[in-house]
Amino acid sequence: MELGGRRERQQRQQLRHRRQKRVTAISPLVKYSLFVFTFFFWLIAGALLGIGIYARVEKGQVNAVVDLLADPAIVLIVVGSLAWILGFFGCVGALRENICLLKTYCYVLLVLFVLQLVGAILGFVFSDKVEEHIGNLVETAIEKYRDDIDLQNLIDWTQKEFQCCGGEDGFKDWQQHNRYFNCSEENLSRERCGVPYSCCRPEGEEVVINTMCGYDFAPDATPTEAIDRIYIRSCIFAVADWARENLFLLGGIAMGLAIPQLVGILLSRVFINQIQDEKELANQEARL
Repeated sequence: MELGGRRERQQRQQLRHRRQKRVTAISPLVKYSLFVFTFFFWLIAGALLGIGIYARVEKGQVNAVVDLLADPAIVLIVVGSLAWILGFFGCVGALRENICLLKTYCYVLLVLFVLQLVGAILGFVFSDKVEEHIGNLVETAIEKYRDDIDLQNLIDWTQKEFQCCGGEDGFKDWQQHNRYFNCSEENLSRERCGVPYSCCRPEGEEVVINTMCGYDFAPDATPTEAIDRIYIRSCIFAVADWARENLFLLGGIAMGLAIPQLVGILLSRVFINQIQDEKELANQEARL
């Protein structure tokens, strides 16, 4: 009995000695790098979600859900919510060394990356379809111009920044697709047969913006007759030309979006492998 007890104590001491000498399979550098990365990702997502909710509440409307892509606030809320949940999985999974949460974070991020890559390829291959879809979105945005203040500000900024007006048909789109600017006899609006002020060409050093500068066009006004007062170039074509002239900038932005996703996928995958290796080592020691 005494000999057996002594042998058992020696085995326990040897096992304790091996545990003290063994280096853990989990790297603190990988663990906390993943946590810091996902924490910042989580904060940015929370900021997007907060801005979206604030903008939505300020508008005091509840019917814009129908036009998801035409409401910037709802887009921010949807994107921010999904990113916030994903960032939460990454943060908690890294701190708690939870394989289930980490796998969810890793695989969802991988799926999103693949979808973006496939979307970019399909957009390049089927550019005509993409242009048609964008044209439909612009028409919808023009229709909702006066119904959503965020959308209105976005359209005004685009038209002033790119010196353009309307969609595929230029300034005529405003008179065809917006009930306040159309030229029908039933329209009694002061804006009848006009365009938003953001279509107007600036007149010298304007101290006060003339918001009525785009009013009172003839129903059959031609681009030649309108060019002295407003921009006649289509915003779709203007943005497309800008994109072609700034391919390196757009490529840099695409890389800036892709690299963090790849880093998150790589760190989470490495950390998952380390946790699994650590569990295997612990199970081997338990059997000794």
